[in-house]
Amino acid sequence: MACHVVAVPYPGRGHINPMMNLCKSLLSSTSLHGHEILITFLVTQEWQTLIGTNHHMPHNIRICTIPNVLPSELTRGSDFAGFYEAVMTKMEAPFEAFLDQIETPVTVIIADTELLWVVPVANHRHIPVALLWTSSASVFSMFLHHDLFRRNGHLGTDLFEHGEERVEYIPGVSSTRKANLPTIFDRNHERVLQLTLQCIERVKEAHYLLFNSIYEIEQQVIDILRTKYPFSLYTVGPAIPFFEINNNDEPDYLQWLDSQRTGSVLYVSLGSYLSVSHEQMEEIVAGVCDSGVKFLWVAREGNKSWLNHDCLVNGFVVPWCDQLRVLCHSSIGGFLSHCGWNSVLEATFAGVPILTFPIFFDQAPNSKQIVEDWKVGLHGKAMVGPKNVTREEISGLVHRFMNSQSNEGKELRKRANEVKEACRRAIVEGGSSIHNLNAFVLDVLQKVNKCRD
Repeated sequence: MACHVVAVPYPGRGHINPMMNLCKSLLSSTSLHGHEILITFLVTQEWQTLIGTNHHMPHNIRICTIPNVLPSELTRGSDFAGFYEAVMTKMEAPFEAFLDQIETPVTVIIADTELLWVVPVANHRHIPVALLWTSSASVFSMFLHHDLFRRNGHLGTDLFEHGEERVEYIPGVSSTRKANLPTIFDRNHERVLQLTLQCIERVKEAHYLLFNSIYEIEQQVIDILRTKYPFSLYTVGPAIPFFEINNNDEPDYLQWLDSQRTGSVLYVSLGSYLSVSHEQMEEIVAGVCDSGVKFLWVAREGNKSWLNHDCLVNGFVVPWCDQLRVLCHSSIGGFLSHCGWNSVLEATFAGVPILTFPIFFDQAPNSKQIVEDWKVGLHGKAMVGPKNVTREEISGLVHRFMNSQSNEGKELRKRANEVKEACRRAIVEGGSSIHNLNAFVLDVLQKVNKCRD
């Protein structure tokens, strides 16, 4: 009897990529002991097209689709709240129809935590469900303990009014500024927050909880979260494509990096979804160019116009790159990032310090972890909000950040290397994440054998 996993990611790149990487890791689990495993990866038809261009697919992962019942990936950034509500309300019926038609019995469903309808559907059909949380465990704790924020007047308020006020009551999370809470805690995002909290409430009805994190870098909060649920909680991160890093092709941007000095290049990528304002982008471009630092910049089509010919003397601009391979290149000395959790994990794996420029959702608390907890970065922008950072400030910050010979620069890189080593120990045989992945697979297979008996 084959183990049949149905994987259901939230329809966004920051969720689909870690789900796919987790699925690929499952295939190599030593707990399989000869068991056949089939993974059905369920996405919208639009996402099937997008995935096809970015992922090498093992033969036992098959992509299946539901109709395009959501706003397009190309436009969802213009109305995030509307898109989020559509995910919560319009995908359930086609998911049910898919399960009705599937021929191979489903052993377990692995679903994104931010899919409100999966747990009740799975429980009604008596299918075990594992939820994957694709942000940090610290952010999960913030949502789980939302009642504490409400009690202290920090939920549904203006996060930037008295933004320096310290919040010191989140279980497992060190003291943080009010302005570094998830942006949907702000009063302008009430509907999204309400739906997210409903998703968190549903977790207790699942059978497993998986975190795309590493126990060693979030140990305190993970230990606390394990006391909150009666079922197993596993850290299985980083769910990044480290197993595909030794690719033999050499695209032009990697050839350009080969010609640069060790640690001399700033990698700039502000994410694939939301962006900063036009005015702020102009300041970032001018500041990076004025710093005189060499850079590799991932610029979406709408942002390319800011990177003029004069600026390109010190840099290389691409519409897309293999980010993990870039970060692991010896020429990269720093990463100017929006602090999406996948980017944070990739920088952690590579041992590259981060200049933080958070934009939305969990990126502000991620920035705080990078700078204040792990001490592997500097704030490029201290808080999400309407105030722009000037080109002069950015130029000075970039110059300071990339100075690997200063005491500050040496300490940043020393700490980044220490966190890198902790991350890599987790994903070798016997490491915490590999142990947890194997334990999860073993538990699922034992349930299969019980059903067979």
